[in-house]
Amino acid sequence: MSIANYLEGAILDAVFNNVALQKSARYLQLHTGDPGENGTANVASNNTRKSITGAASVTGTFTSVNDLIWVGVPTTEVYTHCSIWDASTAGNCLFFGPLSVTYAATSGDTVTLPTGLLTVSVD
Repeated sequence: MSIANYLEGAILDAVFNNVALQKSARYLQLHTGDPGENGTANVASNNTRKSITGAASVTGTFTSVNDLIWVGVPTTEVYTHCSIWDASTAGNCLFFGPLSVTYAATSGDTVTLPTGLLTVSVD
């Protein structure tokens, strides 16, 4: 995953300008292509963001510990990317990138990203 424009600036402000940086929640949004640096491109019709929980990061990697489930997706489409946000609607994009597995969903399907599939690493 890549760090989004907003988070790049927030990290620099935290390190160099002593500005607090803490996010109490994280939400995943699905995309049908590259979301771009701001996480706003190629948003899936199934645009409900799902809450992400995770264990403490280990050696620079965060891993989800909950299933992310979308029930009755509204249209047939292929999910190839995701973005991570600090709010369930609006808010700031934190990370973006390709999914490790592509999901081809048919209208009405349930799509599940299982526990542990989502990882965010800082190199």
